[in-house]
Amino acid sequence: MKTVQSILKSYWGYDAFRPQQLAVINAVLEQKDTLALLPTGAGKSLCFQIPTLYVDGICLVVSPLIALMQDQVKDLQSKNISAIALGGHLSEEAQYEVMEAAKRGKYKFIYCSPEKLVQKSFQESLTQIKITLFAIDEAHCISQWGYDFRPPYRKLDILKTIFPTVPILAMTASAIPLVQEDIIKQLAFKNATIITDSFLRPNLKYSIQKVP
Repeated sequence: MKTVQSILKSYWGYDAFRPQQLAVINAVLEQKDTLALLPTGAGKSLCFQIPTLYVDGICLVVSPLIALMQDQVKDLQSKNISAIALGGHLSEEAQYEVMEAAKRGKYKFIYCSPEKLVQKSFQESLTQIKITLFAIDEAHCISQWGYDFRPPYRKLDILKTIFPTVPILAMTASAIPLVQEDIIKQLAFKNATIITDSFLRPNLKYSIQKVP
């Protein structure tokens, strides 16, 4: 019988989850809109990858960083998991072929930028594929830096308008309580679940020395 633990072991070789990973995964599987506030290196990507592999359908991952998208796609493909990133490296014809293949269930993960997601034509094509989860990476951009850094992040509330029943997982390692509230508001979360973990790093220390 397939379980999230067996998926973790089969694809990533780990015997156990890191703190709070399982809590986020369970929230996603329960179809809850979730904000995961976890420190860098806590394994946030597994929080959307594993539940997507557990159920039928596609996860659309929104990321502002091309290099991060490419790295994650390469890692998934190395595990024989079907994933692809949409971007300027693909022609319009190639992107059309990707979406046609997605309709046939070829992919489990499709990565795109927030700029791509706010395009009307792309939104229309998404309605024709089976999406089971939206994963929003670097979610602090929605609030803290969204106004200037990447304005399209401020338009992602369209997801709840077009896909009201599809859960959203927003992930960040940087969001004070005020920013957390704004992320939830901007994404139009319904009964939001917030999961966080300690950011304390006992192996690190700061020291200040006065130099003459």
